[in-house]
This record gives sequence, C-alpha cells and structure tokens, in this order.
Amino acid sequence: MTDLDQRIASALRERAEGEIDTHRLLRAAQARGRRRKLRRRAATGTALALVGVLGFVGATGTDVAGLSGRLPWAAATPAAATPAVAAPVPPRADGVSGAAQRPDLVGTDPQVLHLGVDTSQARYLGWAVYRSNQLESIRFNIGGGQPVLVEVSRSAQMINELLIDGVPLQEAVVRLTFDGAVRQFGRTGHGLVTAWQPAPGLYARASMLVGDRSVLVKAVDAIRWDEARRCVAPLRLSTLPEGAAVSACSVDVAAFPGGLRAELTLYREPSATMWVKLLYGVQIGESTTESNRVVGGRPGYLYPDGTKLELLGFPKAHLTADFGWPEKGFTEADATTVLAGVQVAKDLGDPETWD
Repeated sequence: MTDLDQRIASALRERAEGEIDTHRLLRAAQARGRRRKLRRRAATGTALALVGVLGFVGATGTDVAGLSGRLPWAAATPAAATPAVAAPVPPRADGVSGAAQRPDLVGTDPQVLHLGVDTSQARYLGWAVYRSNQLESIRFNIGGGQPVLVEVSRSAQMINELLIDGVPLQEAVVRLTFDGAVRQFGRTGHGLVTAWQPAPGLYARASMLVGDRSVLVKAVDAIRWDEARRCVAPLRLSTLPEGAAVSACSVDVAAFPGGLRAELTLYREPSATMWVKLLYGVQIGESTTESNRVVGGRPGYLYPDGTKLELLGFPKAHLTADFGWPEKGFTEADATTVLAGVQVAKDLGDPETWD
C-alpha cells in the first residue's frame, strides 16, 4: 500500500463494525491526498534548493533497496547547463525480464522496474514502484525539455483513475481508451496524455503538463519495454523489523547534481507504516544537532515528538525513519533496527558510487 492507502485502511478497520469495500474509498482519498501534498510541496519552489532554508531540527536477510515519494517535477526541471557528473540511471536488474516479456511481473516487486528509457535520447528525472497499486512509473525528459511521466499497470482501471500527476481532479480526469491517441486535458488544454497497451494485459499512460504532441510521441518512442532495472538510489537497507516488507520505492533526481530525494516505505500487517527518507542537497549545512541516541554504534537523534529518528553524520544530507503513524505501528526500536543496517553511498553526488 501507499502511505495514504495504509492510513485510510487502518482508520476504516478501527471504525467499521463489519466488512466493508474499501477499494474505491482508498483511491478517491488517495487522489485528494496527492492533491494536497502537491500544493504543500509547490509552496517550496525549487524544493531541494530551499532545503537549507527549510531545514530540519538537526540535522535480516537479503539486501533491501528502494525509495518512495517525489518532489514536484514541474518545479524541479534540471537546469540547462550540463552537469559535471553523469545523470543518475537506475542500474539494470540482471536476470529479470522486462515488461514486454513478462507483463505479469509489473508492479509485483517494489525493488524492480520492468521498463526503462533510451538514455541516448532521454534523461531520467525519477522512478518509482508502488506494489499495492501494481504500478510502476518513470519520469524523464527529451533533450532537456518538459518532463514526461510514464505510468504502467496491469490494471486499466488503475491507470484511468489516477490523477494526471497531481493536477486537480476536475481538471485532470480523462477517460482513456488505450488506443494511442494523444488527448488534451486541463482547463487551458495545454496538458497532453496518451494511453496504449505495450503488451497484452498491460496498460500504459504518458503525460506532460505542457508541451507539444511531437515531444510526447518522441518520449513514448524512447521507452524500452525489454529491460528491467532496480529501483535503487544511494541507499540500501540490510535489516528490517520482524514481519516488515518494502511496499513502495521511488527516487527523485530531477534536481541532480544539486540534490536528490529518496523514500522507502515499509509496511507490516495490519497497518504499521514507516518511511525511510534520504534528502541530499549541496546547500544543506553541516548538522549541529547533538546526538541523544545511539544507532548501531553511531550517533542518532530522536525528534521531540518521539516519532522520527535520524542517523547523523552524513555531509549535506539527512537520513530519517519516520515511524509515528499509526499509534500501534512501528516503534523506536524498529526504526533503530532499520537505520543501524543502512548503507549509504560513499559520495551522494556521484552516481558511480551508488551501486
């Protein structure tokens, strides 16, 4: 489940006297939540550039990797100047089939993307997998132009009911017939969207808030359905609390090399949710927070409300585990377990050190 899905489901379970159909309620509420979230984030402008101003209070088994949540891409379009380092690319998942060969795998593993883009034409801005929605997405641009968001699912209904990248419901809902036609949306008609079936049993949508049809068509042509990539960033988790699993993963590198945001969602039945977040920005100052916890032998900081734990000591970055919702969910001990086993790349500004 996504974090909002899980919160709503939990509330319904606690208050319902019998079995109820939560599916439609969850999707409608999720859409409203994304809309509110987008408005809050938009207020920050170019989000990562303001991280230093907004600030923070202070700063077992197989490897688990993955991250969830993104910054507003309309405000985080990369600068025209060519960065000194190569743009991040999700690494290939060796031995895993792409969506064209195995459409049934799409959205089943929050650590794997079953599609990619031709990097000779496109630059990755972000990628995500949401297991509860059977949804995978990639965000990219062609030649430094407007961002394009591609979403793919095994459910046509899921694709049709999603907002188009957070645009208000009354403006963005477009019933799609998956025929490949390019349609306009929004009050101004500047938004463009197209939907099609890249493989039997698979449904895809590509959209952009502004732009022209030729750019959208070129972006669709740049998608590669015959490859699989790992949904990872410069963060890996080697330990999870008992009974917990990764439920969602996303990475936002639109502002790279100036910064990046990554978030990993952990879920444990019936409703426990934890968000492991990594925020890196070149303008983030050195943390002056004094440690009040020990996390795997390293200094940590428990925030005053007792629901968020930070592992200190990462230059220009904050790594936190937010475990405070709902009340009967994960604990500080669980957050300590996760952060104690975390592995962070040697140089967050150099993708070559990430994998």
